[in-house]
Amino acid sequence: MKELYYVGMDIHKKKIAYCIKTKEGHLIGEGEIDSCKAVLERFARGIDAPWIGAMEATMFTGYVYDTLVEYAKELKVANPLQLKAISASKKKNDRVDARKICDLLRVDLLPECYMSNPKIRELRRVLRYRNLLVREGTRFKNKTAGLLMELGIDYNKSRLHGKKYFNALVDNLHDVPASVKDLLTFNRSTLELFKTCQLRLINGLVRHHLLHERVERLTTIPGVGVVMALTWALEIGDPERFAQIKQAVSYCGLTSAQRESGDKSLRGPISKQRNKHLQWMVIECAKLAARTDLRLLKVYETALEKGNRNKATLAVARKLVAYLLAVDKSGNEFVPRAL
Repeated sequence: MKELYYVGMDIHKKKIAYCIKTKEGHLIGEGEIDSCKAVLERFARGIDAPWIGAMEATMFTGYVYDTLVEYAKELKVANPLQLKAISASKKKNDRVDARKICDLLRVDLLPECYMSNPKIRELRRVLRYRNLLVREGTRFKNKTAGLLMELGIDYNKSRLHGKKYFNALVDNLHDVPASVKDLLTFNRSTLELFKTCQLRLINGLVRHHLLHERVERLTTIPGVGVVMALTWALEIGDPERFAQIKQAVSYCGLTSAQRESGDKSLRGPISKQRNKHLQWMVIECAKLAARTDLRLLKVYETALEKGNRNKATLAVARKLVAYLLAVDKSGNEFVPRAL
């Protein structure tokens, strides 16, 4: 049986630096290849022994992982934040990075991170694109209001983006440049396009066979809507990877960073090492959930007595994460306990 090889890869947009070593650290080969699927497949087939590969998590890692996973005995993805802390060195280039990743892999010190399956990543890409449309729609709404304020035009803020009110407002605009009317009309048509597209994407995700039943169970939790349920399901992937609630809470970015040395311990603001998409959605959901559910309202009020409104919202968000994880792992609908 041939000796097992260890392959470290440093991935970039156009090139991938690689390093191949044995378990004892003997160099088998290193170099650079183009980061396209055909070249990756030829590279994987050219390794004349069973091999384990590792790479850093980047925006290009997904297709590289999917291409190589069927050729490797095992393929791992490293957490870039932890990898930087471990592999910091005076000399840094692509070849050195590939060697470092290879060495960390063969001595079993690679800070591995979770890699969801390709179908979940595909659906997650759709949801994140929908979120982009919502953000861009908000910018166009703000621009519509800005155009009116630039000309000193009085308008009803709460009704501005309603179709009937907006059309009546534009029709009654007099003594304003024609370009302003054109820009307002363009903004309105773009907003309607964004709204139609994002609703279409959401409806497609909800009906998908991998998500339909899961989303239905999650939406039985007080304050959790369809978008929150989709965000949780697609950003978490497999809920079984969290053995404890505090791990899921940390992944959502709802815990503070800790610095401890000797007998001194310092807690900072909530950590930046988190899933930012999930963090934002859980916090926004917590703000609404505390108003609609008596149990969450009690959590909010108890935390408010000890701190401020932000800390109280975080307490509700942590409770929501506990609910979401419990429902997702059990496969049962949410059943509230008696007050």
